[in-house]
Amino acid sequence: MEIPLLNDIVIIFGLSIAILFICHRLRVPTIVGFLLAGILAGPYGLGLVKAVHEVEILAEVGVVLLLFTIGIELSLEKLLQIKKSILMGGSIQVLLTFSVAFVIARQLGQPVGDSIFIGFLISLSSTAIVLKLMQERAEVDSPHGRTALGILIFQDIIIVPMILVTPLLAGATGGAGQSALVLIVKGIGIIGLVIVSAKWIVPQVLYQIARTRSQELFLLSIVVICLAVAWITSSAGLSLALGAFLAGLIISESEYSQQALGSILPFRDVFTSFFFVSIGMLLDVGFLFRHPGTIALIALGILVLKSIIAGFATVLLGFPLRTSILVGLALSQVGEFSFILSKTGVEHGLLAGNIYQMFLAFYVLSMAATPFIITLAPRLADIILRMPLPKRLISGFYPVAEIKIDVKRQHLIIIGFGVSGRNVARAARVAGIPYVIIEMNPETIRSEQAQGEPIYYGDSTQETVLQNANIKDARIVVTAINDPIATRRITEITRRLNPKVHLIVRTPYLQEMKSLYELGASEVIPEEFETSVEIFTRVLAKYLIPRDEIEKLVAEIRADGYEMFRSLSKTSSSFSDLKLQLPDVEVSALRVAERSPLVGKSLAEIEMRKKYGVTVLAIRRNSQILSNPNVNIPFCANDVLFVLGPPDKVAKAAVLTHSPE
Repeated sequence: MEIPLLNDIVIIFGLSIAILFICHRLRVPTIVGFLLAGILAGPYGLGLVKAVHEVEILAEVGVVLLLFTIGIELSLEKLLQIKKSILMGGSIQVLLTFSVAFVIARQLGQPVGDSIFIGFLISLSSTAIVLKLMQERAEVDSPHGRTALGILIFQDIIIVPMILVTPLLAGATGGAGQSALVLIVKGIGIIGLVIVSAKWIVPQVLYQIARTRSQELFLLSIVVICLAVAWITSSAGLSLALGAFLAGLIISESEYSQQALGSILPFRDVFTSFFFVSIGMLLDVGFLFRHPGTIALIALGILVLKSIIAGFATVLLGFPLRTSILVGLALSQVGEFSFILSKTGVEHGLLAGNIYQMFLAFYVLSMAATPFIITLAPRLADIILRMPLPKRLISGFYPVAEIKIDVKRQHLIIIGFGVSGRNVARAARVAGIPYVIIEMNPETIRSEQAQGEPIYYGDSTQETVLQNANIKDARIVVTAINDPIATRRITEITRRLNPKVHLIVRTPYLQEMKSLYELGASEVIPEEFETSVEIFTRVLAKYLIPRDEIEKLVAEIRADGYEMFRSLSKTSSSFSDLKLQLPDVEVSALRVAERSPLVGKSLAEIEMRKKYGVTVLAIRRNSQILSNPNVNIPFCANDVLFVLGPPDKVAKAAVLTHSPE
């Protein structure tokens, strides 16, 4: 028996595979490939797919699963961290975009109701595309990623009253006030359900299911939770996608969120592809070719308009110009909720035939252009920042104190105050090392300054910010941010401003190491590599391998591993050059414990070089440094020995500095 939908699915996937393979070779984003596949397979292309409506239903499932996974990755705690971007940034962006679009539509002769509806459509951006691209580029946790996410969440919420108002714009006014009141009550009830479910119901349910150790039961439970919450919100008059997002937030508060995410990701990727294909299928290519100039001009105007307004909203939040440009360009397209809203408008006669096709045309063009715009955004931001603009605009309007360093030399600069930055600052504080923190989250700065942290607001991709932090006299700079593009730029600027500073850079991925070393990083710490080291360390400890043997193995692997990564770079710092010439040698600092066998004995008595193969370069005693120490000087408790030698021999010598068990 022939199943038409199955035939269409095979055609869609087969065509998508061929087009995506070509796109991969040409380095064209996959989203563009899916749109092209839809255009070719749709009724306005080759007419290969007949069940267009069924494909649209599968596309809606894709949007639901996409927002479900986004909700799992976010959690309520993360949402509270970006509440200012959601409430203030989102409301400013939507209100200004709507107002400008409404005025332009009225000037073009559109009726008031149609103009309001057009304002609704233009004010929304694509959560699906922007977050997918941000996740691929590891920029979701960057300042511009968090700000864009906050604005997108507000847009996803504001779509509800827009859908409610749409029938009124067409003249259907009956029971509007009552409907709005009922919707508000239902919304409050759903929010209460989300809170109760996240705190008590879902964790207990998933705990009982996880005890069965059945992967099939766990997966079905996750899918049911997602679809059930989406169905409840849809029944209440809210959107399916918003319900899926709330379902993800519920699961994110449990300890089973990562397993749930891993289970649902393959389904999300499959169904999300239907969404982009379905959009391409609706585009009338003939209409596009008949009005290429008009459509291109409208699409360009919308991209520029939305970029400026979203960027302006980000400036008002207090972020520097570079972040504002990145956010503005990321939100320049028209979103999938505009597409869903447009169907409601068509049903009520707010979008006539040609206007609807015009909307679809610039909608598809803006979505296809988004991957290229986001990729080129950092370069465009750099070009704009070279212009003679007001310093206050470039650095941001957030009212914080200017960076002033009390210690003029040998201080530590920490860029970014996430988990890594906090740990570095804590260690520096305990060790008595002078440090200063540069951060871009205004709320973090305000709270940490109140606790006495030397933290200041600034975009470290700007030379003046690093200069104000007295980078020329700094001893070490630690970059611990989540923005790969900004990290590369900071690395280049830091090395140019201070060729002698020791620059330690954190990166999530191994593939980033080559470019960072080439830009001048002294050390690059890849989280993937360090995670693997921590994992095998704990495994060996569980097998009761002696601690000194584990430390020796860790030292050898770190020496070999990081040397292998450094060899990827043709140019490196002086420390890296030393490692290249002497790959089996490292300089380490060892603290002499209170009951160490070294206490009271001298270098001559210990014969550290002869017996252990390491050389003591210096001793730090209190605040005094004893360079090239005399062999007859006795060691004292709490001395810090700077020793030179192979990692395995340094590990053996380190045992001498410990207290006996």
